[in-house]
Amino acid sequence: MPRFKPKAVLERSAINDLWKNTLSRIGTVYGRLTYLASLRDPNSGAYKHHGLSAVFGREESGKALRESHENAFVDWLGLSLAEKHEDLKQYLAPLEDPWDVVVEHWLQSGVFRTIAPSAARPVETDLFCHDLEALLETFRRSARAGGSGPGSSPPESPDR
Repeated sequence: MPRFKPKAVLERSAINDLWKNTLSRIGTVYGRLTYLASLRDPNSGAYKHHGLSAVFGREESGKALRESHENAFVDWLGLSLAEKHEDLKQYLAPLEDPWDVVVEHWLQSGVFRTIAPSAARPVETDLFCHDLEALLETFRRSARAGGSGPGSSPPESPDR
């Protein structure tokens, strides 16, 4: 006897399910980018998400995660520097740790350098890192000048 999946599952792909149930609920492009990067195994480069794999299988879910990561990266690169500034400010504002501690850690550790998808060209990864460093330096300068953080009166948005 054939196994039937619920109709709703048959009408959705893994990538659409991922967007509808997870990614659309993350309010920033940078947030989606970091979330997807966190699902990539640092040893193998494979993307893993238990719930998505349980419904769509490992191969299809991995493909959906990889493509979504690549799409989020392209979305971020397509933002103007001012839009990146606002997006990053919105990402940092609700974090538990003080934003200036986070900014300082990111600048010192370079942790953001691991966020680009494997398929990104070196020039794209360089642009991503350069822009992010510039934005983080802007936030750092704001903190040193007495600004209260990305969630409050922000430093002037850089223009591009």
